[in-house]
Amino acid sequence: MFNFRVHQELSCVAEGDGHFFARVGAMVAQQGSFTAEKVLLDTNQNRSILNSVINLAARKLTGENIPIMKVSGRGTYYMASHAHHVSVIKLQPGQSIGVEGENLLAFTEGCKYGVRFIGSGVISQKGMFTSNLTAVGNNPQVAITTNGNPIILETPCVVDPDAVICWTGPDPSFRADVNWKTFIGQTSGESYFLEFNSPGEVVIVQPCERASGLNLAID
Repeated sequence: MFNFRVHQELSCVAEGDGHFFARVGAMVAQQGSFTAEKVLLDTNQNRSILNSVINLAARKLTGENIPIMKVSGRGTYYMASHAHHVSVIKLQPGQSIGVEGENLLAFTEGCKYGVRFIGSGVISQKGMFTSNLTAVGNNPQVAITTNGNPIILETPCVVDPDAVICWTGPDPSFRADVNWKTFIGQTSGESYFLEFNSPGEVVIVQPCERASGLNLAID
């Protein structure tokens, strides 16, 4: 079994034996004996071929089909992505976490990987789907990346959809603050939000926004 930990803020270290899953190209160093093979269909071993094909099709159609490799072996495996900050999240049994695909670095074999529809990112770069990981086995851990130090919030809270990275619990609702000032270029620039209303959950955002998908103004 592998265990994840953060190493000097910018990398994730997987230590142990067995296998885990990581973004293709995530490895920056290793000590021990490892092999890596690209996952063609599905990371979930107990699924039938048909369900694996359906899961792959869902990931491709939603744009959440990030290239994943299965890493097997024993030793210490270092992973990183563009010098971004790394956080490791340990899930409770049955707990799920929604993660932006571009920020997913690695996850242990105790996680079930798929996509989920959120339908609240129509006018931002958030998108209408996100990657979903659910704790189904032993030691479920997820490694994520953020552009800058992560901001960890407890719900309820309101966040910018262009900064959100991941969250536990129910999906957020969408709130727009659009009025006549928006159409004459006098908006504050904060016109839409994601609202997380279920208490006691966690939301992680990064201090760097993605480029917004909509700009309404009259010059």
